[in-house]
Amino acid sequence: MARSRHSIEQKLSALRMMEEETYTWKEIEEAHDVSEHTLRVWKVKFETGGIDALKESRTWKLYTKEQKIAAVRDYLDGVTMVEVLSRHQISSRSVLYRWIKKYTSHSELTDSRKGMDRAMTKGRKTTFEERMEIVRYCLDNGRNYQQTAEIFALSYHQVYGWTKKYDADGVHGLEDRRGRTKQEEELTNEEKLERRIQQIERENERLRAENLFLKKLEEIERRG
Repeated sequence: MARSRHSIEQKLSALRMMEEETYTWKEIEEAHDVSEHTLRVWKVKFETGGIDALKESRTWKLYTKEQKIAAVRDYLDGVTMVEVLSRHQISSRSVLYRWIKKYTSHSELTDSRKGMDRAMTKGRKTTFEERMEIVRYCLDNGRNYQQTAEIFALSYHQVYGWTKKYDADGVHGLEDRRGRTKQEEELTNEEKLERRIQQIERENERLRAENLFLKKLEEIERRG
């Protein structure tokens, strides 16, 4: 399993900044290049398990059926997301969300087995928030695209593509822009030509409709 890009020293530094209560969440996030959610997870882990809880596991994380059910029930009973993740040592929110979805749809939760849940060949739909979490997990774990794809039940291509978009455009690169009309300055020369052709065709269609209407009108006037 790939190691986190944040060392124990960096995590402890972030925790000290939180304890001092003189820094805002945004300042701590920017200082350590990490999300507020991850900071809260570190805080709860440290409070419940000390420094050892902050260390990255070098083995593949497996969960029993009983662990999954216990985690889901805790969350449904009102335990906060961060506390559930820390209490049951769950790798990410999306992992827990998948268990919750199965549990509430009356699908059976089973023991995890290394190698069983391979990355999907085809992708799946995700929300903007999920894409943010997926990319952060991937970056926090040394850009291990395959591992991230397996954990979040995605295709390798999706994880790789979103990470590269995040590298290039930040969080805006993860927005779903399907269906959005491109601005003129965003178009390639070929797209500009295609758009112009479509405009001409629409204009010609409008003129043909007007001519047909005028002919009909003239015919009616002649009959009158």
